[in-house]
Amino acid sequence: MTSRLSRLAVALVATAGATLAVTVANPAPASAAMTICYNTSQAGSFAGTANQAASIWNNATVNLTLSANCGSNLRIYQITGGGSYAVRTSLGNGRVYIDTQQAAQYSPLRIMTHEIGHILGLPDNYNGNCSLLMSGGSAGTSCTNPYPSSAEASRVSNLFAGTRIATERSTDRAGSEIFRDSWPSTLTPVG
Repeated sequence: MTSRLSRLAVALVATAGATLAVTVANPAPASAAMTICYNTSQAGSFAGTANQAASIWNNATVNLTLSANCGSNLRIYQITGGGSYAVRTSLGNGRVYIDTQQAAQYSPLRIMTHEIGHILGLPDNYNGNCSLLMSGGSAGTSCTNPYPSSAEASRVSNLFAGTRIATERSTDRAGSEIFRDSWPSTLTPVG
């Protein structure tokens, strides 16, 4: 009986040790950051601005990390004319278009950070308050604030709590949301 108990105790200790080793080797953090891979290959002169905007979001939020050119959850494009806008195909996935003409009127970094905010789940807020990133162009051309408010950053952090992001952006266009007209033109029409 004693040898049987000894063998049982040895088996329990071995099992506990093996389990502990697996637990130590493969810790499961309570809240792992999701990675959104953004691609700047079509961003032209706005590639550096995209990197700055990603850094702003990375510093303002928890539960997500924007990382350059590791995939294509988010593709960033430079365009001329038509206005800057974002197309969100799903949370953390989509496309951002930065208009060179608009970026000549408004802060390019504010535009970029704002449009990425749409991909991260934030809607427009046309209240004209410069301290709110998602007020977009309604705050006027003198507003250069590229930082989300604490409420905006908190909302994004909460949206990404426990979310798994696909490694590639969704190709299903049926569920896309398009965010346009947050940057009104201040140019007077010619003609």
